[in-house]
Parts: sequence; C-alpha cells; structure tokens
Amino acid sequence: MTGISVLLIFVGLFLLGGAISFRRQKMPTGVVVLLGIGSALALLAGVLRLEV
Repeated sequence: MTGISVLLIFVGLFLLGGAISFRRQKMPTGVVVLLGIGSALALLAGVLRLEV
C-alpha cells in the first residue's frame, strides 16, 4: 500500500462519516449527496491505486 492510496481511503471514510452526520442533522439533501459523491470517488481512487 502506498501513502497516497491510504490517504485517499482515509479521506473517503472521513467524507462518508460527514455525510452520515449531516444526514442525521437534517442538513439539505444537496450537501449530503455532494459529500457522498466525494466520498465514493475518494474511496474508489484509493482502492484502484492499491498495488495488490
């Protein structure tokens, strides 16, 4: 695992936690969807960069 892939996975999980938190706080749906998309992209990029 490279440092960049670990960083991307960490950022993706952080954004996912933010999206879940914002959803529980009844924040606007657009904000939650934007965080979810950012989370998915960061996680996908981190997983694709893994050298297995």
